[in-house]
Amino acid sequence: MTESTLVLIKPDGVRRNLIGEIIRRCEQKGYTVAELKKIKPTRELLAQHYAEHEGKVFYEPLMEFMLSGDIVAIRLEGNRVIEGFRVLAGPTDPTTAAPGTIRGDLGRDWGTKVVQNLVHGSDSAESAARELSLWF
Repeated sequence: MTESTLVLIKPDGVRRNLIGEIIRRCEQKGYTVAELKKIKPTRELLAQHYAEHEGKVFYEPLMEFMLSGDIVAIRLEGNRVIEGFRVLAGPTDPTTAAPGTIRGDLGRDWGTKVVQNLVHGSDSAESAARELSLWF
């Protein structure tokens, strides 16, 4: 069963010119880039995307970070792609992410207010459907 997930290459990944490397890793894993666009997100879009985090201490620093530059939004497709991409990305904290993962190989702690960890991937089929409808 083919499923779709939202992958975002966050402003730190775009600034560091890692778009091609991140996409290469997705394609090398056997997933398909079904749609892709580079955008400067609005606060409104990000507020909808991160609605469940509103009011949390990291919300405003996260919003500032995500508004700090361009983002690449990808509709990634494949069998078990939601789970598979999250494994490929690695844990949220790039310091503890294993070598071989996107965050483990390419990320690090920059000492910023919010973790800049290169990518976002939907965490469930329900989240993927909601997030994809926002971004595409």
